[in-house]
Amino acid sequence: MKPIITGLTSLNRELRAVWMLLFVGLVLFIATPLFLTGDNLLNVLLAASVTALLAAGQTYVIILAEIDLSVGAILGISSIVTAFTLQDQPLVVGLLAGWGVGALAGLVNGLLVTKLRMPSFIATLAMMSVLSGLTLQLSQGNPVSIDDDTFLAIGQASPLGVPNPVWIMLAAFVVFGLVLARSRYGRHVYAVGDNEDAARLAGIEVHRVKILAFVISGLLASTAGFILAARLGTAQPTAGTGLELAAIAAVIIGGTSLAGGRGALAGTLIGALLLGVIDNGLNLLDVSPFLQGVVKGLVILVAIFLDRNSDRVRALTRLVRPRRPGSGADADTASPTTTGGTP
Repeated sequence: MKPIITGLTSLNRELRAVWMLLFVGLVLFIATPLFLTGDNLLNVLLAASVTALLAAGQTYVIILAEIDLSVGAILGISSIVTAFTLQDQPLVVGLLAGWGVGALAGLVNGLLVTKLRMPSFIATLAMMSVLSGLTLQLSQGNPVSIDDDTFLAIGQASPLGVPNPVWIMLAAFVVFGLVLARSRYGRHVYAVGDNEDAARLAGIEVHRVKILAFVISGLLASTAGFILAARLGTAQPTAGTGLELAAIAAVIIGGTSLAGGRGALAGTLIGALLLGVIDNGLNLLDVSPFLQGVVKGLVILVAIFLDRNSDRVRALTRLVRPRRPGSGADADTASPTTTGGTP
């Protein structure tokens, strides 16, 4: 019964994100006719792909009641290492080099959190600083150009009229969504996030689960770096700055609990799309970029409020909902039916 209740609760949180997305989309459709065009919707998906990939890995970590602030820096250093490698090596070697850097950074994060018992906030914050400094040192603060046409196609080609980054995003969410929802490892992630001590007593190797989650986060951050570098044609040393906050916001908006034990990649994808729709709509409406951060911040606050006060919101909904005749208090005051005869 408990898994069913947990699943229904997670679905309820995802539906809240869906309603928020539909509401914002409706407002923008009314405000500007340019929003609901095919080209613009593809632009929304394309712009959201990088944040969505970062948020997908972040979801694994946050379900474990941890956090990874280094994903933006991993994106930056992975793209720089890949760009340098592609100058004299084939595509496969360049991609493996970038993924290797992401996996290694995730491994170090996981070891710091599990073996050295460092809070993930502090460990990944320190790793963000280290990786950002290494990225600037490697590149000397300059962008690194990429001339490999096959690599550039990762971010610029559009099979069947849909940009490659969108296909990559969808494939990643399907694969890692199934791993989280259907695999033994996914069940262990939820168990550790819900109650780490109980999971350890049940025989789950908690350290291995957490380390692998950070590695997954690093690999997906590297993949996001490939997409961004391929779209721009250059690897920018500061490309990932601030993207970790957008990824965390997408995860929270999608219904994943910061307390751990609850969440799903479907909700995270909706959260990333919502942020992309807001960015796109504000640009279409020519809103000042200084105010765009204010709007996104307010959306995040609303999402957190709904997550933390879901019981109060449901109670308020029941109070304002009109009663049906014969239900509630009316049913309680109805006369009891007498059974049997009188003496």
